Amino acid sequence: MVYAIVKAGGRQEKVAVGDTLFVDRIDAATGSTISFPAVLVVDGAAVTSDPKVLSGVKVTGEVIEEVKGPKIHILRFKNKTGHRRRQGFRSKNTRVKITAINGMK
Repeated sequence: MVYAIVKAGGRQEKVAVGDTLFVDRIDAATGSTISFPAVLVVDGAAVTSDPKVLSGVKVTGEVIEEVKGPKIHILRFKNKTGHRRRQGFRSKNTRVKITAINGMK
């Protein structure tokens, strides 16, 4: 089985061909192709982490849709003063389907 660790949206994600992952919002149209830089590639028993070899590896994916993440509730409270502040936040994410891991020999 071939899989790769890629940099995606400030994090590192483990991906294989056919996987769907949620990354921080990418400014790309639905259906467009994007590529991710590989940090590590595992092909069966062979593990590749050499930056010179990985510069030729290309992990490509297709943008499926833009979605919102789960709502996070933020509540600030100060004791004995009656001060309360409630706030919510939903992150904007992009759903990507991995289509290929190219460049391995």
